[in-house]
Amino acid sequence: MIVVLAEVRLRPGTPPDALRISREHVERSRVEPGCIRHDVLIDPTEPDRMMFVECWADRAALDTHFAVPESIEFARALGEMAAEPAKVQILPIAPRN
Repeated sequence: MIVVLAEVRLRPGTPPDALRISREHVERSRVEPGCIRHDVLIDPTEPDRMMFVECWADRAALDTHFAVPESIEFARALGEMAAEPAKVQILPIAPRN
C-alpha cells in the first residue's frame, strides 16, 4: 500500500474555493481503481491549512491517478491558491503479518 500525506497553506480568501475543488477531486479519486482512501481535511485552528490523506493499493495505481487529466488540472488550480509549495510525502507501507 502507498500512503500520501500532503499539506497546503492557502492564500487569504482562497479556502472556500480550495475546499470546493478539493471535494470534487476527492469524490473523483475515490472511484479510481486502486484507491483505498482519499480525504481532505481543514485544520480547525488554522483554516488556511489543508491536508490530504490518501491510501492507494500500489504505486501503479497512484501513478495512474497522478496522470488523470482532472488530477493534473486540480493540482494546477490548487497550486495557484497556495501561499507556498505543497509539502507531499509518499510512503510505502509494508503489509502487516
